[in-house]
Amino acid sequence: MTFIDEINPVNTLIVGASQGIGLGFVKKLLQDVRITKIYATYRQAESAPDLLAIEREYSNILTCLSLDITNEQNIVASIQKIGTEVKQLHLVINCVGILHADNLQPEKSLKQLNSENLLHYFQVNSIGAVLLAKHLLPFFRHGERSVFATISAKIGSIGDNQLGGWYGYRASKAALNMFMRTAAIEYARSSPKSLVVTLHPGTTDTRLSRPFQKNVPTDKLFSVERTVSQLLSVIEELQEGDSGQFFSWDGSRLPW
Repeated sequence: MTFIDEINPVNTLIVGASQGIGLGFVKKLLQDVRITKIYATYRQAESAPDLLAIEREYSNILTCLSLDITNEQNIVASIQKIGTEVKQLHLVINCVGILHADNLQPEKSLKQLNSENLLHYFQVNSIGAVLLAKHLLPFFRHGERSVFATISAKIGSIGDNQLGGWYGYRASKAALNMFMRTAAIEYARSSPKSLVVTLHPGTTDTRLSRPFQKNVPTDKLFSVERTVSQLLSVIEELQEGDSGQFFSWDGSRLPW
């Protein structure tokens, strides 16, 4: 029996659900009869047509909210909207992350570093997650087992770094891991039934990874559907004492 089987109703929140892994979680959870309510966030409506179309079809279960994870006031406003409907959350998965954009590319060497890009990596990949942890804590103060999971990356492991490069992405994911491990300690004091974990999804066939898939073996490039199923299996099998840990898609623990 998994923790979801022990709870009724089950309220969930997927942050960063407009596409990729986040949208995959929404689709998968909509098929789960144990789930009562799904909240899903997107940053811009024009980048979330599939998510908003699904909301129209499943409006009794799915509610979509605009949320910019780099804006704390916006985080507060979105969470307050959730609070008008429910007072408890049992599963939160933060899928927000950035690797590249028009003017942002992983750095191959020190000479490519600039402070503006580094700050943006940290705003999106690190700071936003811990601000979510800050403002979602009241929703986890209940007596039922719950999970707050954040998508991290193995490349953020300091101990596993053998190749170098990708300074901003690596460092922001390492900071994310530290933020969430520290949050897990505080959650354990005020919400002892909550587990806070970071998850490495593996290389998934999404827009984020597409420019960097050339040297990825076929059997190590996962579809979104496979990644979502694997990560949900890891989440459902979490045990007491796993809070604050960093897990790979196969359930193994990763070095910090």
